[in-house]
Amino acid sequence: MTNLVLLINIQHMSSKIKQALPELVENGIITEEIAQNIKTYYQKNEASGSSRLFTVFGTLGATLIGLGIILIMAHNWDNFSRLTKVFLAFLPMLIGQVGLGYSIYKNKSNTWKETATVFLFFSVGACISLVSQIYNIPGDLESFLLAWIVLCLPLLYVTKSRSAIILHLVFITYYAFEAGYRFYGHNSTIPHTYFLLLLFPLFSYFKMMRNHVKSSILPILHWLFPLSIIISLPVCIDRSEGVGFLMYMFLFGILYNIGQLSYFKNNSLLQNGYRFLGSLGTVIVLLILSFRYIWKHEFNDVNFYSLEFCCAVILFCIASIALYTSVRSKQEKGVNLFQYVFLIFSVIFMLGLFDDVMPTILINILLFILGVMAIKIGTDSYSFGILNYGMLIIAVLIACRFFDDTIPFELRGLLFVLAGAGFFTANYIMLKKQKSKQQEQ
Repeated sequence: MTNLVLLINIQHMSSKIKQALPELVENGIITEEIAQNIKTYYQKNEASGSSRLFTVFGTLGATLIGLGIILIMAHNWDNFSRLTKVFLAFLPMLIGQVGLGYSIYKNKSNTWKETATVFLFFSVGACISLVSQIYNIPGDLESFLLAWIVLCLPLLYVTKSRSAIILHLVFITYYAFEAGYRFYGHNSTIPHTYFLLLLFPLFSYFKMMRNHVKSSILPILHWLFPLSIIISLPVCIDRSEGVGFLMYMFLFGILYNIGQLSYFKNNSLLQNGYRFLGSLGTVIVLLILSFRYIWKHEFNDVNFYSLEFCCAVILFCIASIALYTSVRSKQEKGVNLFQYVFLIFSVIFMLGLFDDVMPTILINILLFILGVMAIKIGTDSYSFGILNYGMLIIAVLIACRFFDDTIPFELRGLLFVLAGAGFFTANYIMLKKQKSKQQEQ
């Protein structure tokens, strides 16, 4: 939706500029040659923008057509013979394969390939479910999702489709959730297959990043990859739940340091899902651990010979490599504490195995320092978003302490007043600094 609105605004702006070109040429502000170059530039942008828009709606149309066919067949399903049912089950998949083969053979546009890929992906799932229903083949949702994902793996390489990567990530995350999350009365297993399946789209993803492909899909992938891992990480937590906090802290350290690499330096925060999720996830975990109750009850079952601790060690090594790489590639001076939080937390975690008071105090101090650090970064970069993010960390920390019975109500109220005054004062000072900077320029 954001890309659609942006595209409409750009097209509206370009039409205004093109309308003003004759007047600019007539008044001698620009030459006829420059005016023609401007027209050519905007015509190319409009053509590429229209192509992207057509790809989006073509993919959406293919999805709706596939779902519509399934609904129509489902309504009249009981009236068909078994042979007819099998034919209808394979028909959408055959149509999808023919359409995809035609688009590849004729070297059609990306719109054709993306549309055919999406249609074929859902046709495979419909075919598996219908054949299983026709012949009463037993199975569960976990095995159905795994079979669907494995059968559609070639789509990642045959068409090099961006839509195939997105669908693959969404469905393997759903598979990990279905197979690995532990609900009451549900015997789940650790889906190691998820991590293997996660490797398949990485080659295409890294290739897009290395070639600096300008695509609206790439920022989406910068969000989907970390989100998939964040959602699926609990499948590795079996017995030692206290180590789960350590695992998540290392994971968020990896994500934040990836987001600090030089590749993302020109990306906005909304285009850098690694940095955003790494920072937000780190703060959320620390806020949870700022309560003494968690240290008192969740760290009694830490087992250094468990699968969780083995995963934590692997994540720590990866986080250390990511930290080293991001620090080496960093251009600006100064220390960003968010990059080193996972190292500090490792020490606090070890202290928490012997005591519950000291780690609680240290976590609260660490959160306060992170809030102050974010305020400083926001002030130095003239960013109201980062400034208010730091203020929000401190405000939420104060709100968490509101539930602490050892702090008097008067002091709690005073802390809230100070937090509100801090929000107002910090934004007012930032606004004045920004105005003075603009006047100097």
